[in-house]
Amino acid sequence: MKQQVSKAECYRQFHLAYQLAFEEKSKRKNWNNIFALWRSAVKGGHIRAMFYLGTCYDHGHGVQKNLHLAFNWYLKAAKLGHRDFQYNVGFFYNTDELFKKNYSKKIYWYALAAKAGLIDAQRDLGYSYFYGEGVKKDFEKAIYWYKKAAAKNDAKALYNLGLCYKHGDGVKQSNRWSKHFFTKALLHGHRQAKIQLKKLQ
Repeated sequence: MKQQVSKAECYRQFHLAYQLAFEEKSKRKNWNNIFALWRSAVKGGHIRAMFYLGTCYDHGHGVQKNLHLAFNWYLKAAKLGHRDFQYNVGFFYNTDELFKKNYSKKIYWYALAAKAGLIDAQRDLGYSYFYGEGVKKDFEKAIYWYKKAAAKNDAKALYNLGLCYKHGDGVKQSNRWSKHFFTKALLHGHRQAKIQLKKLQ
């Protein structure tokens, strides 16, 4: 009879794999060992291990690259309520890597992750509302989600807000606020913000 892995052992395996993957200074990672540890942790019910197992299949770390299996692991974890996994599932639906793009499903998963506070999902949900991808175009909702992400200093959201204030999309046109958001975007690494700031001078 196969012995079930204890919860404590699951967590030990997960964190050991995480340490080997992300905290070791050596550039040569033993991905076969890392993959095996995460797979064992998954068998014991560790949810975050599902995500990292998905990333292994996504990038071909310790196993042959397989986007279908990567997606399946992301989806399993997303259904258990983890916001990072939900965003990843939405991201797959935003591309044609596996199947035809499905913006409605993208919105469904982005919205769950955004409401749970994931910055990338908040920004990308704002982008979807701005351009009407999978939802009716709505500048006010776009601004709402951009501001959520910008409040956490997301460079892309800050830059997008700068553009909105520059052109008066969903907000009252304001060069002052445009400059404010472009300046913050530049501070947080958005290179194109520098070009926009020069245009405002």
